[in-house]
Amino acid sequence: MPIRPLTPDLVNQIAAGEVIERPSSVVKELVENSLDAGAARIEVDIEQGGARLIRVRDDGGGIAPDELPLAVASHATSKIGSFDDLEHVASMGFRGEALASVSSVARFALTSRQREAETAFRIEVDGGRLQAARPAQHPPGTSVEVRDLFYNVPARKKFMRAERTEFAHIDDLLKSLALARGGVEFRLSHNGKPVRIWKAARDEQAQLRRVAEVLGEDFPAQSLRVDHAAAGMHLSGWVGLPTASRSQADQQYFYVNGRLVRDRVVAHAVRQAYADVLFHGRHPAFVLYLELDPAGVDVNVHPAKHEVRFREQRLVHDFLFRTLHEALAQTRAGQVESHAQADDGRLHMSTAGGGAAHAIAPGLPAVARATAWPVRAEQNRLALGVRDEPLADYAALLGEPAHAAAATAPMPAAGEGEAPPLGFAIAQLKSIYILAENAQGLVLVDMHAAHERITYEKLKAGRACSNLRSQLLLVPLSLAVSAKEAAAAEEHAEALADWGLELSRSGPSGVVVRRIPALLEGADVGQLTRDVLAELAQHGSSRRLQELENELLSTMACHGSVRAGRRLTVPEMNALLREMEATERSGQCNHGRPTWTQLSLGELDRLFMRGR
Repeated sequence: MPIRPLTPDLVNQIAAGEVIERPSSVVKELVENSLDAGAARIEVDIEQGGARLIRVRDDGGGIAPDELPLAVASHATSKIGSFDDLEHVASMGFRGEALASVSSVARFALTSRQREAETAFRIEVDGGRLQAARPAQHPPGTSVEVRDLFYNVPARKKFMRAERTEFAHIDDLLKSLALARGGVEFRLSHNGKPVRIWKAARDEQAQLRRVAEVLGEDFPAQSLRVDHAAAGMHLSGWVGLPTASRSQADQQYFYVNGRLVRDRVVAHAVRQAYADVLFHGRHPAFVLYLELDPAGVDVNVHPAKHEVRFREQRLVHDFLFRTLHEALAQTRAGQVESHAQADDGRLHMSTAGGGAAHAIAPGLPAVARATAWPVRAEQNRLALGVRDEPLADYAALLGEPAHAAAATAPMPAAGEGEAPPLGFAIAQLKSIYILAENAQGLVLVDMHAAHERITYEKLKAGRACSNLRSQLLLVPLSLAVSAKEAAAAEEHAEALADWGLELSRSGPSGVVVRRIPALLEGADVGQLTRDVLAELAQHGSSRRLQELENELLSTMACHGSVRAGRRLTVPEMNALLREMEATERSGQCNHGRPTWTQLSLGELDRLFMRGR
């Protein structure tokens, strides 16, 4: 077959195959055009899931009558005019192929009126045949009607799904666009019945209400507000608390300069930020907006503009990871509602929640920042089996004399405005749970999960500042392990020593343990060593050791934490509660399980039908 140019109709249908996958693809192109036209109100009317009719009306700037034929011509656009414009794309669309592609596979009509014009004009395209523009009645703005989608491409029409399925895709698309442009009013109807109305959001609270309409009414109370700028980038929005994770990644909205995207760099940064606070197989919910110089991101890498390419991928990854990581780090147990916001380029947390809120005391060590509630000095060396790394001496840090009342003295009642966030311990249940009373009611704490997080964060902090103290064993411990595990101990001996675990190979299948982290005194040294070496043998190449570090520290923390079944005194329980309030990410254990829960007095009353 000789080489020859394709006809315009065939070119447009090929382009339609790349851009127009289903009715929701048409809605996306048309609504994005409306947004680029500066619309403040957009109405989307759908019939039969989009197969029969898609109509998008807006109050944007409109199109001049003599430009209407160009609007449906291939690669004609008002959004770019040079290569430099292509490198600084700030609009949603820019290729100039959407309307030409849509009009080639449907019965198409476009009616538009500019704001200063006295009348509107309308053009129609039927199977690629353009009719002359004629006057029409229409308010300022533009309407696009797409009827009988794929009527002239039967093979494509056969791939369309049921009406309900196709409309669900359109509904999901409109949700994502409504989140992208809070200041625009969106209306969606199906078969003549209103389905969605999103009023324009003029402030942050209104935008959060729109987020709640899309992600659910519980999302605002279960999320953190993020607002941080650095390195020429600005990240804002809301990230879900780890305890509000989901079984699938169906509530993840990430926007780059107002464009919803899927990107591996972004996905990896978010996954790393949530790495040690999410339960295995769970997914966070979030709505995040990244703003950066358009020259720093290439949006011309996917026909449907779903993907982007960052020019400084590592910089973007690190900015996202550190911002989210720091926000999630502030989710201390006892906080009822939290928001992270920027102040002079640094990310800070503020908390709210009446009696359950507490101030973060500045200037205290990381393990001791959290509370002005006095804790008796006598409690501090109990430390739940960790004698060489006691719980932070809050009494000394806050100026309470060392000769405070005896540790066995009863704690004060948790009156309104008097109790710390997690309250005061009143009992231990089955040697597993701590029961405490705070201003809201009853607090239940999984003591092993909570202490595991505390130990883990101390191990990480010590490792980060190369100050992880180790404890010399009185008698070195010889262990029989597999040959692969012994080889791992020899290969990574230096790294293990940095973590406070000093091992040496003693033969083809043996190791000797001489030191362990001081935080883990009292742990089963043999089982701890075997578990660490098993992970190293399975995953630990030198290249992956840094990625594996937190997993290994988590394994150590699990062995060094108070076990279920151990009886604690009331002072020990209160010391643990105060440590939880001071520790980053203490709302979840290292595996993402919750460490505590609150039952308010109202919830307790309802359980016993009080007041009915």
